[in-house]
Amino acid sequence: MDTHGNLPFLKETILFLALSGVLMPLLSRLRINAVLGFLSVGVLLGPYGLASLAGSWPVLSWFTFARPEDVEFLAELGVIFLMFMIGLEMSVERLWSMRRLVFGLGGLQVGISATVVGALALWFGNSIEASVILGVVLAFSSTAIVMQLLIQRRELGTPLGQSAFAILLFQDLAVVPLLVLISILGASAGEGSFASLLGSAVLKGVLTVVMIYLIGRRVVRPLFHQIAVDKQPDTFTALTLLTTLGVAALTWFAGLSMALGALLAGLIIAETEFRHEVEITIEPFKGLLMGLFFMSVGMGIDLRALLAEPVWIPLSVIGLLALKALVVFVLLRVFGLSWGRAAEGGLLLGQGGEFAFIVIGMALGLGLLERQIGQFMLIVVGVSMLAAPVVARLGQSLGDGIDRRTALPAPDADAELGELGGHVIIAGYGRVGQLVGQMLAEQGVSFVAIENDAHLIAHQRKAGVPLVFGDASRPELLRKLRIDQARAVVLTMDHTAAAIHAVQGIRRMAPMMRVIARARDEKHALLLREAGASVVVPETLESSLKLTGWVLETLGVPPDAALRQLEQERERRIVALRDAGPA
Repeated sequence: MDTHGNLPFLKETILFLALSGVLMPLLSRLRINAVLGFLSVGVLLGPYGLASLAGSWPVLSWFTFARPEDVEFLAELGVIFLMFMIGLEMSVERLWSMRRLVFGLGGLQVGISATVVGALALWFGNSIEASVILGVVLAFSSTAIVMQLLIQRRELGTPLGQSAFAILLFQDLAVVPLLVLISILGASAGEGSFASLLGSAVLKGVLTVVMIYLIGRRVVRPLFHQIAVDKQPDTFTALTLLTTLGVAALTWFAGLSMALGALLAGLIIAETEFRHEVEITIEPFKGLLMGLFFMSVGMGIDLRALLAEPVWIPLSVIGLLALKALVVFVLLRVFGLSWGRAAEGGLLLGQGGEFAFIVIGMALGLGLLERQIGQFMLIVVGVSMLAAPVVARLGQSLGDGIDRRTALPAPDADAELGELGGHVIIAGYGRVGQLVGQMLAEQGVSFVAIENDAHLIAHQRKAGVPLVFGDASRPELLRKLRIDQARAVVLTMDHTAAAIHAVQGIRRMAPMMRVIARARDEKHALLLREAGASVVVPETLESSLKLTGWVLETLGVPPDAALRQLEQERERRIVALRDAGPA
């Protein structure tokens, strides 16, 4: 172990912090994906890059990482916090609201891709265990890269964005059984058949996960509540770190991976009211430690292997991208996306993911993969991630071209919807949107509704409802619906990200437009206010006020007094949201 005084790895730590302080702002300014930036720096400054020249140029030893093991400890912390943040995104509420896409589309993508890749790995002579591991892990895409690309393009709230997010979310969920399987296969190597080991892995993993999750919910929420009451930010930060590392340690003692424990810790906190505060608290640690993780991954990639395998590595990268793109393309078409957007989604999700470095690293350490095969696949995944932004940009251009060629001639909006002017635009025509439209029609107010459910549109248009298919954030659609002549826009969508995306698109087109948005609760209402909504109505608040009104009436409170009290409470909550949001 290299030490400087009493501090181990002091040079490596200072060099990494210096790189982070310069690299992260530079990448952000140039709009380059941070993951790719850290991977590239790891390759450049690692033992197979400039550090290999330190013998001839000693000065390079001060600016390079000669040994990847010098940063492995902090890199493992980066993996833990990556898994913890993913767990925070997996609330039961979010999974349930997107269950069709997450478990339908996402489950099919992982299942089909893993089966095809695993069969190919078995055909090339790998063991059943190795083939299963490679099949599942290569079915995963890079959450960090894809999400950043969607955010940069402002496409997260579109049908393609939501479909891609659902696939990534299921992949994150699938990491749990995979980590359990690898941990137990490694600990039980040679002790039984693959089927028996798989059964015991599932049983032990499920019992451990359920026990930790149930105990964690009983312990973590009261602890966070007490800290919140005491209002001690430093203690709150310490408790967040303790929860993350403590649950990770529990799974390690149970014979499972620490990464799985960190994911469970995130899931436990995601079910509490402290989720958003924890996200803010952990964000700086996550960014730095994830950067170190990807740098360490880059250090392990020897691009000189491209010279040793000048045919197989490029062919494997192209094959992985093509195979996964084809699977995703077919599934997105089945789930209702256009030909062009399905093609874009396939190329967007075709690369390998960061979990490959975690899982393959574990499998190598436990002897479940041959080192030559593991290193080969790490290089394939790394190169596919480096190529991801270029491939995604190609997919966007290809998708736009396909949609232009395959789109049917668009009917004239005025002919379909009549003369638009002084109307209301309703974005989302589910149960809430239909009630709003019905009430507007009864008052003689014209409206036009936007919806992305083709079956709902077909049904409602038969009843004469002025309904169009599309995304409420797209400028072209808003122009066609004469947003400049509309009196107001009403947003009723269930999904918060889609509603926020729509508010931002409307604000860019019509800064002074009155935007009235429905929210599931006050937290979502605050996000919509920050995005630019004029008025936000939280469903939970209104139902709570309605219930309180009935309680007061039952207790004999005069109706006028009860109504006045409810109005005061409603006004107080709305003012609080207005003060928290933009003017």
